[in-house]
Amino acid sequence: MTIASPDSATQTTGSVVRAPGPDPELAPQKPAAGAVGVVALARGWVRGRDDDPIWARPALVGLLAVTAVLYLWSLSESGWANSFYSAAVQAGSKSWKAFFYGSSDAANAITVDKPPMALWPMELSVRVFGLSSFSILLPQALMGVASVAMVYTAVRRWFSAHAALLAGVVLALTPVAALMFRFNNPDALLTLLMVVAAYTALRAIENGSWRWFAATGVAVGFGFLTKQLQVLLIVPGFALAHLALGGSSIWRRLRDLTVAGVAMVLAAGWWIAIVELVPASMRPYVGGSQHNSILELTFGYNGFGRLTGNETGSVGGGGPGNGGGMWGATGIGRLFGGEIGGQIAWLAPAALILLVTAFVALWRAPRRDMQRASLAVWGSWLVVTGLVFSFMGGIFHAYYTVAIAPALAAVVGIGAVLLWQRRAHWAAMLTLAVTAGLTTWWSQRLLARATDWHPGLSTVVLVTGGIATGGLLAAAVLRPLWGETATTWLGRGAAIFAVVAALTGPTAWTLQTVGTAHTGAIVTAGPAVSGGFGFPGGGFPGRGTRGGFPGFGGGQPPAGMTPPAGMTPPAGMTLPGGGQIPGGAASPLAELPGGFGAGGMGGMGGLLEASTPSAELVATLSADSSKYTWIAAAVGSNSASGYQLATQLPVMAIGGFNGSDPSPTLAQFKQYVADGKVHYFLGGGGFGGAQMGGSNSSSEISTWVRANFKTVTVGGTTLYDLTAPTT
Repeated sequence: MTIASPDSATQTTGSVVRAPGPDPELAPQKPAAGAVGVVALARGWVRGRDDDPIWARPALVGLLAVTAVLYLWSLSESGWANSFYSAAVQAGSKSWKAFFYGSSDAANAITVDKPPMALWPMELSVRVFGLSSFSILLPQALMGVASVAMVYTAVRRWFSAHAALLAGVVLALTPVAALMFRFNNPDALLTLLMVVAAYTALRAIENGSWRWFAATGVAVGFGFLTKQLQVLLIVPGFALAHLALGGSSIWRRLRDLTVAGVAMVLAAGWWIAIVELVPASMRPYVGGSQHNSILELTFGYNGFGRLTGNETGSVGGGGPGNGGGMWGATGIGRLFGGEIGGQIAWLAPAALILLVTAFVALWRAPRRDMQRASLAVWGSWLVVTGLVFSFMGGIFHAYYTVAIAPALAAVVGIGAVLLWQRRAHWAAMLTLAVTAGLTTWWSQRLLARATDWHPGLSTVVLVTGGIATGGLLAAAVLRPLWGETATTWLGRGAAIFAVVAALTGPTAWTLQTVGTAHTGAIVTAGPAVSGGFGFPGGGFPGRGTRGGFPGFGGGQPPAGMTPPAGMTPPAGMTLPGGGQIPGGAASPLAELPGGFGAGGMGGMGGLLEASTPSAELVATLSADSSKYTWIAAAVGSNSASGYQLATQLPVMAIGGFNGSDPSPTLAQFKQYVADGKVHYFLGGGGFGGAQMGGSNSSSEISTWVRANFKTVTVGGTTLYDLTAPTT
């Protein structure tokens, strides 16, 4: 089936098929490069296109202004957000060595379990504005605004201002985007870099320019230094699109791919090579690895282990045969179920329908049609990343889905407007009506998962969606009777109602997210939902944000909600100090001393939550700090992070994030103590032990300390004074 209308006519410029109308924006006669290209990009973006409607530029400015307000509003309410990364930011703001390696502390004991590029903007911000929640989170919010601007720019170049504006609005109002662009995980920078890669890949296809494709390789390489292998999910689709749809000869296209590959390796490889080649004694331990190797971290814990679930040292991966383990069931419906649906999936059914029908509409376009190339780039990103997230057997968190938000937004904006331009064809209007009806039903289903949260929203969605669906169907049926003019106005009114119905749910979820503080290692957007893995604002039960029930701002969970099944530690897991969880134990992780969410255990913190030291404890830890390399040591990075952020002094994170890395070993720790480098030891923290094949060093250290050093109780917290042995 071919759907066409005069609105969709294209014109040929050279050998590249472009969208209708002049396109002075970012379209010099010769491909721009280097600084000239950047200047042209900025000048064209500010000025806009000559064929822009009068409302286009003010609408864009308004969109970016609203996005900025949305992402910056009460930004500091989340405090240190993910204290694991905030502590590393504090360290990098004090030590350039810690800055370069991504160390958890300024004394460079161990790194975070990711490359450091995502930390660098935050650390530079802290160096300029001082250490605060706002200075840490400010770069993240600005990355969100930049991502919306880049999606608009990439869509507008080859489509109408309507499509670009709709794509930008959808991204800005995606709940998981509002969450992660107000949080300090690496996902904000990763998302921005992937959008940049998509734009430059499309420019390379358009111009047949190796320079633009080299820029794509650089963006992907930087994404690798942000979150390692995840960024590579977009590479196959981009490469195939360039090979199939790019300009010039096949040999030049292969050359361009080679150049992009080399640029990617150089952009990421320089840092990897330095870390791998520098002697271990001259750098911090590589957190997340069992053998102090960045390559092991890359291909193991942060690489193929995420797919298979065989993540050495993890507290509970998936693995073959158990469908994702404690991270939820895998399968095609994973991104639509539980809490994940409300993060990203509001418009996912619509995006899939629009992607297919848009390809059908452009099926007979010339090979180098840039509209079809755009669909190939954004669509491959959406489908490949979505499928991998659906079936990966290792650690998976709902907030990972921010990585598909730009692609989903672009596909919705492009597909909806392409079909609207072909509204004279009954099949196009019928598809729009079906899409509106399905989106209305799906939004109502997602809203119903938050059982007692603003139930009136479902009514709004059903009424507006019903009007939209009926109006679009009527416009298709009545066109032969009423004529084009009358049915066009009917269709426009129905289209407005369709947009309102589609965006009501995600907008409400986003506003709730902005109005809620989020802390800890696992966070989710929106209100609590039945069947969710955790609770918004805290991720796991027992980890709240600001009073009241966790993540509800003082509210209550839906009636009958209970912690999800499966929230139990693996049988035989070793706790700090050498204790064991009996096989088949059913205690929730939130109730384990020093485990998940042990913030109530004397302020000791836990695997996912930061410690919360009292003023008296901070004063004790800070006293005589100049005599020691580390004022204290604690098992697990999150436990150590709270003390470090409160004192702004180095605290050793024994065992890294999970407490399961062999850093330091018992022998090394004994030597540190003998040399007078560590003052106090704090119990609690991560699990430690040899879970999933990890090291047992933290448990051995805990046992040795408790057997050989005197305790001091300060502000209700027990410390072990490593300068006061019992014998």
